[in-house]
Amino acid sequence: MIKNILPALVLGLTAISTAALPGAPARAEDQKPEQIHVRGSIVAYSGSALTVKTREGETVDVTLADGWKLASVANAAVTDIKPGDFVGIASLPSAGGGDGALEVLIFPPAMKGAGEGSYGWDLKPDSSMTNATVADAVKGVDGRTVTVSYHGKEKKIAIPDGTPVVTIAPATNDDLIPGAVVFIPAEKAASGPLAHQVLVGKNGVVPPM
Repeated sequence: MIKNILPALVLGLTAISTAALPGAPARAEDQKPEQIHVRGSIVAYSGSALTVKTREGETVDVTLADGWKLASVANAAVTDIKPGDFVGIASLPSAGGGDGALEVLIFPPAMKGAGEGSYGWDLKPDSSMTNATVADAVKGVDGRTVTVSYHGKEKKIAIPDGTPVVTIAPATNDDLIPGAVVFIPAEKAASGPLAHQVLVGKNGVVPPM
């Protein structure tokens, strides 16, 4: 299950950064569906649809595409982050310079390099998502500061104490119960969000991204 969802999940986590290059009009067949993120709690689930009450308070019906994938997240620790790990870190610019992490996702080693880059994210206003390799992890006064590298660039991100740190874990359809928290990277469609993958919280751990 983990192996199956990861490629789709990484595409979902990076899709928001995908845009047409300027300078030439995009052909209709080249245009990709607009990507949206649904964050909230499950109201109801059927075989091909999820009804979700979003964090904004709306209730939306998410259509599940054929072959959709499901996974959950499990707690990890800041001390689990080691040089060479591939991570996805949502962060905000810090008043004193650099970035401060909002959450950290530690990818399994097989996914190193997938979706690599740093781009705008919608967890909070002005937040960004960085998928990159940990160059070093140094204990600081306030939590831990990591240096990550991507495409020949480096970025320092502070991870304050209390920042959610998770990794991918298995899930089954039985975990899609009312009240369970979900993160759904989806395509905007005329009938509502269309999802190829769902990340669900279980055992008290919720998707923080």
